[in-house]
This record gives sequence, structure tokens and C-alpha cells, in this order.
Amino acid sequence: MGKKAAPRDLADNEAKAFASSIRTSMQKLNLVAATIRGLGAGQAVHQLAFSKRRVAGEARKVLQSAIANAENNHQLDVDKLYVAEAYVGRAMVMKRFSARARGRVGRIEKTFSNLTVIVREREEAAGE
Repeated sequence: MGKKAAPRDLADNEAKAFASSIRTSMQKLNLVAATIRGLGAGQAVHQLAFSKRRVAGEARKVLQSAIANAENNHQLDVDKLYVAEAYVGRAMVMKRFSARARGRVGRIEKTFSNLTVIVREREEAAGE
């Protein structure tokens, strides 16, 4: 019984991981995502491990999840993986107020972001 499996929106040589509501702005998270786009999976993990940015730790968890998904769910070779796509989306915004002079308020927006990482297996060159 049950319902039928939905068709995959990714190719057979790809795996994806997604993190929602990361407590940082899209602009800051996109700077971290830009550093790993196109890199090999192992090299990207090292890049994030030694990054000085606070959000790099969260991005590293998402990347490691994508690598684990590729290995366990789709039987892809970990040594051939690279970061095909890493993109950032907007999540919720918490609105807070801070007291200002003369009884006024200053608005504070605490933004959240989503991060999606897609890893792909490199194709073998025809000459090899």
C-alpha cells in the first residue's frame, strides 16, 4: 500500500543535503558557500574546517551530510565527489525592538538562512 515514491529531481550521480534556519544572514552564508563551489569534497571539508567564519561550522555539517548521503544512499565513490552546487536561500526573519531615545524604538531584524549543497561524482575521462 502506501504512496508511490516520488521521482528524483537529481541525476543518478548526485546527492543533496539541506539545512534550514541557520542563524545568519544570506549574504554572510553565501560568502562561505562561494568558497567551496567547484572544489573536491575532501578539499571543501578542509577549507571549511579552517575557515575563520562562525557559520563555516554549520556549512561543514551540511557538506558532510551530503557526502554521507552520496555514499550510503546512492552508492557513489567518495573520492570522486565534488561540490557541484552550494546555494543559499532566505528563511524566516525574527523582528525585535530595541529602546531608543525619547520613547522611540529601533527595529532589529534577526535573519535566518537555508543552505543547500549538491555533490556530484566526477565523470571518468575518455582517455583513461
